[in-house]
Amino acid sequence: MVDHVKILVSTMTGTAELVAEEIADALSAKGKTAEILLMDDLSSDILTHDAAYVICTSTYGQGDVPDNGQAFIDNLTTVEPNLSGIRFGVFALGDITYNQTFCNAGTLFDTAFQKLGATRVGDIMRHDASSGELPEDQAAEWAEGWLEQLTNT
Repeated sequence: MVDHVKILVSTMTGTAELVAEEIADALSAKGKTAEILLMDDLSSDILTHDAAYVICTSTYGQGDVPDNGQAFIDNLTTVEPNLSGIRFGVFALGDITYNQTFCNAGTLFDTAFQKLGATRVGDIMRHDASSGELPEDQAAEWAEGWLEQLTNT
């Protein structure tokens, strides 16, 4: 049973950080320790087996990882740490009007983690900015469902 969840945030405008705060609050309300880490200075060294992870990322430009997460994903693909036994979830933010690259940064992180042996819990949450719903309003419900799936795996 994992009691600690690290929420790794990649964002350009801060929206993904707001979502991460809502996820952390929802997890804390369920008795978990939730820690928010901006990806700015992170490397694969922070990925340990005593925690589960939530990748909370927006998509920028032409389907790119936001600037503050680029070095982290580059480090993952260069170092190629063994992530077997690590469980994670993805909350991706995007805009469906950019259909070909919708929530692509979330997909890139998902692919990188799985390639390195980590197991995704649940489906990727893909929030559409065009939906009229705020992603932070959907974050708590998603986090509760994700935590239930994490607990049952």
